[in-house]
Amino acid sequence: MSSIWQRIERDRALTPEFRTCIERVYGERGRKALEAVDAGQVKRYRDFFIVVGRSDEYIVEGDFCTCSDFLFRGRECWHILAVRIAERTGLYESYDLWYQDTWKP
Repeated sequence: MSSIWQRIERDRALTPEFRTCIERVYGERGRKALEAVDAGQVKRYRDFFIVVGRSDEYIVEGDFCTCSDFLFRGRECWHILAVRIAERTGLYESYDLWYQDTWKP
């Protein structure tokens, strides 16, 4: 699997081969991650990435996510996969802001 991540980083493209590989290896999590990237739900701020989920926005920093799947199971969730894909392909919205600056009281 690491070679496919290296290839997508080199090519900076989300090819059908990569999509198939992600779905085969990661199943439903991979499918959701690809859908999030396709829908523009991955956003990069100065401090970390945000992935817009069905009911909330989730902070992703490295191999950590604030979603309940990650917090309860301690494993890679689809939000983390979406960020990995987006980082390697450049398919994310970028904001020159700290995420906290976007919060409204």
